[in-house]
Amino acid sequence: MSTKAPTPLEQVERLYAELVEHYGSGDRREIRAAAKILLVALAKFREHGGPHWESLLDEYVGALKHDPAKFERMLQSNRGTSSDELIA
Repeated sequence: MSTKAPTPLEQVERLYAELVEHYGSGDRREIRAAAKILLVALAKFREHGGPHWESLLDEYVGALKHDPAKFERMLQSNRGTSSDELIA
């Protein structure tokens, strides 16, 4: 029986859950875990995003602030396909 490989988003969600668990019953453990992932993500946006890395970041933040339904669709679309299922 083959096991479906987790998508990259599912892998990040698993990492988040592991970080939350790492903080145990600590204060604001969910925010602390999310902040760690965000710090790494922001560094990678700047490092690999080229001279206009902020525009993609602004698009994501804007969708979250002003169009939560669009942001949720973005999440769901990234949840749907693992790398071994990609056609192109």
